[in-house]
Amino acid sequence: MADLQDELHADPEAGALGDLPESLPELPATGPRTSVLDPDTAWLERARAVLAAHPVADGYCGLPWALRHLPWFDLELGESAVGTDIPRLREGHVGAQFWSLRLPEGLHGDRAVGATLEQLDLVRTVVRTHPEGLRLARTAGETADARNCGRIAVLLGPASAAALGDSLGILRSLHMLGVRVLTLSGASWASEAGLTRFGEEVLREMNRLGVIPDLSGACDETVRRAVAASKAPVLCTRSAARALRPHPANLPDDLLAELGAAKGLCMVPLTAEQTGPTVRDVADHLDHVREVAGPESVGLSGTYDSGTAHPQELPDASRYPHLIAELLRRGWPEPDLALLTWANAQRVLRGADFTAKAAQLRRRPSTARIAELDG
Repeated sequence: MADLQDELHADPEAGALGDLPESLPELPATGPRTSVLDPDTAWLERARAVLAAHPVADGYCGLPWALRHLPWFDLELGESAVGTDIPRLREGHVGAQFWSLRLPEGLHGDRAVGATLEQLDLVRTVVRTHPEGLRLARTAGETADARNCGRIAVLLGPASAAALGDSLGILRSLHMLGVRVLTLSGASWASEAGLTRFGEEVLREMNRLGVIPDLSGACDETVRRAVAASKAPVLCTRSAARALRPHPANLPDDLLAELGAAKGLCMVPLTAEQTGPTVRDVADHLDHVREVAGPESVGLSGTYDSGTAHPQELPDASRYPHLIAELLRRGWPEPDLALLTWANAQRVLRGADFTAKAAQLRRRPSTARIAELDG
């Protein structure tokens, strides 16, 4: 796995690091603010230049569930009832976004499957009716192609494991419909004790298909076992540093280190509950995850339209330049920012596809049932 991942670095289709503008805005030295640009504006302009070359791959957006409750909407013109629309995505330099197929608490069985399929249908309708702004993507290549054509790539997932029950056939069906990420938390086979035998079989089938495991919200033992057992990189689509904020979905340092060693990706959410009420708090978490897990294992997760409050400077998807400006002030080099915003997510997508192609040569579709392995 390490040999495979060593080959997966920054995505050349997303613009090489040398593609940044030759003359980024000069930042004032010490002394009075007599330059053309004051310091705050200069940092912001430099952040926009970085994002123009390396846009944001946003790890989580709750828009599908939010749109279910609107009688009418137009994401191309702008939609004030939600925090995500095409004008704000463009202003925020978002090049790709994972659209969550989340389920309310307590929804299981046929109702969970039905709600997931309804959201899939809604996402396809939304993308089809906004062809100038959005494009569905399944792979890293399709994601880069959408960005190069001036579209925002929409990736399906994370979906909830509650929609599977104990049926790997449903997992395969969701994959055929385009689902790329599955959240393991909430499943009976991914409990406080970790993955059961059936849970490990689900993980192997996900690797075979190219469905990326999302470990946010799972218990520590499940995270630890999934990181160790998965042949493809794993995601935590909404996890920050527990050392800075003791939220249950945040990761302790030992798990961050294990995630980094396995070339997984921790996508830090822009939520006040998990990271704090200011952009500086979010930057603190990004600093910490980068230090513990490494620059190749940290990403961004807007978590907009998911029913959570956001830091005061980051109320919607248009504000990513303000976060990148804060990181530039802290001395983040441009190669690390390129990994954070775009290249790390592309690497994980490519890793899942490469692992799936190899696994499909060795494994047939699994027909295992939970009663057979966990009974």
